[in-house]
Amino acid sequence: MSLKDLVISLFQLDKDWTTRIVMGMLVLGLIWGLLGVIDSLMVRIQETAWGTYGVLAMTSQEYYGGITLHAERDLFGFAEQVEFALFIYFTIKLLNIQPRAKWLLNAAFIAINISMMFMEGPIVVYPSFNDNYFSATDWYYLSPMGIPSYSQYVVSPLFFIGWLLLDSFTYMASVWIIYHYYIASKSLKEKLPVALVFFLMNTLLYAIGYSGVTAADIWDVLAYAGIVGLNPIANQIAFWIFGHAIVYMAWLPAVAAMYLLIPTLANKPLFSDRMGRVSALLYLIFSNNVPIHHLYMVNLPVAIKILQEVLTYAVVVPSMMTFLNLWATAKGAQVNFNVITAFISTAFAGAIAAGVTGIANATISFDSIIHNSMWVVGHFHAMILLSIVPAAMAVLYFMIPMMTGRQWYSSKMAWVHYIGYTIGASILIIGFEMIGFYGVVRRAEIYPRVPGLVLAENLATVGALLAEISTLVWFVNLVATLVKGRTAKLEGLSLGQLINTVAMSLDWTSAGFKLNNFNKIGKTMNNKALGIDWILGIIGALVIILSTIPLALGGDMYNAMPWAWIFLLTLGIILISYPVLKGAKSL
Repeated sequence: MSLKDLVISLFQLDKDWTTRIVMGMLVLGLIWGLLGVIDSLMVRIQETAWGTYGVLAMTSQEYYGGITLHAERDLFGFAEQVEFALFIYFTIKLLNIQPRAKWLLNAAFIAINISMMFMEGPIVVYPSFNDNYFSATDWYYLSPMGIPSYSQYVVSPLFFIGWLLLDSFTYMASVWIIYHYYIASKSLKEKLPVALVFFLMNTLLYAIGYSGVTAADIWDVLAYAGIVGLNPIANQIAFWIFGHAIVYMAWLPAVAAMYLLIPTLANKPLFSDRMGRVSALLYLIFSNNVPIHHLYMVNLPVAIKILQEVLTYAVVVPSMMTFLNLWATAKGAQVNFNVITAFISTAFAGAIAAGVTGIANATISFDSIIHNSMWVVGHFHAMILLSIVPAAMAVLYFMIPMMTGRQWYSSKMAWVHYIGYTIGASILIIGFEMIGFYGVVRRAEIYPRVPGLVLAENLATVGALLAEISTLVWFVNLVATLVKGRTAKLEGLSLGQLINTVAMSLDWTSAGFKLNNFNKIGKTMNNKALGIDWILGIIGALVIILSTIPLALGGDMYNAMPWAWIFLLTLGIILISYPVLKGAKSL
């Protein structure tokens, strides 16, 4: 294959103009994402090197540059760009309308990728040469850092102009999508499917959520030029209208994916269509008006902080409605075990696990303990890595064949991706939250080298490496698919039929894995002796007895023994509880 053919395949240049733009956004989004992953790896190497060997592998500027470059590239260049690519593609395909305003979409595409370049630094020698690490703005919200006359450290103005270009992308792309929903509404005879309701709602959420940061960015530029003064607290509050909403901007496409895929894979209608629509409305209402819950430690009136706490709890309502609705939809269904099912199930479970820590995080008394610690980083990485990314992968696994007309090159590589990524992401999050419980603040380059904390840091690094290597396997599989994937016969299929067709090619057995042996073992054990459930109960009882040994050897308990005790005790309880109740036909 020539270089020309590779470029055509990679960017789908032989397809219609919307597919070309969407594929361009996906490709550049993945490039920014991979760069951001490298940045995160630099951070992990620095912290592991310090804990294990007492040395710093790179300069502090490189370390802090890596942290913020990771956030900027992965959250905006990757996540936001890829999400809008999905919104654009499915808006056109599912609404079945002729796309318009090509110039607007092209301008938006150019704006976001230039914005990433402008934010990076060092780019230019201005006003005089310095390191220009925009990361010294500490993820930006520590206003007014980086602005002349307000901060001893002055960054290039291109940093703030880059933010304005990001704002411009968000509004241009949002207007384009909302305009096409308006066009479609003139001919629609029925209500939008719930998944499309969430895509529209999420687009509105982006437009509303970016209002605060756009105001803060304009204010910053005017203050940088000396035209107006700056109120740091007001500037922070304006920014955090975006700062909290971005969590839901990033996560709610995962909810849309669940509403699309779970009924399709379960081959059942949604349990409650109305519940899905009402939850979308509630998400839109309660996702933008809680910026101060990230500023509990700022000197603001206690009453408004309590109001923010209550409003944050309100977001739990549409989440519980969503989880109940989707669980009831899937209950009792016979679902084929494939990569798409595995990823969307992980997204469902991961959202619940990460969401629980979010409720704790919103509680003022609890926040006063873990505020700005690595526990908070663990919370939002749990939401990103165990819900947002798995849902995006579930969609991309059927969207790529849908766009290209090619089946995935290797189903084995797809399963290696899923298993390695899920295990790695889980280990990383466990490490982050352990670090937070030790009281280490986020961005702590140097920390006490106590054994438990060093173990937590190394766990996070091992998990990150495993997840990143597994994602690299997916990327290789993607390129191979675009270039060598076998032709898929998807023409004329409905979206549901297409999803199930692609899913069948990615099931467990198509990758060469067999479940028959496991089934035979289970049947044999059930037909002999007490049966598997009762045997597990006996094993559980023995494990509980054995758990007293590390407890007895615990000494002052400042060692691994209490952990071994609680692990064995919990494992024994689980082995007794479910199997015995099931064996006694109670469940």
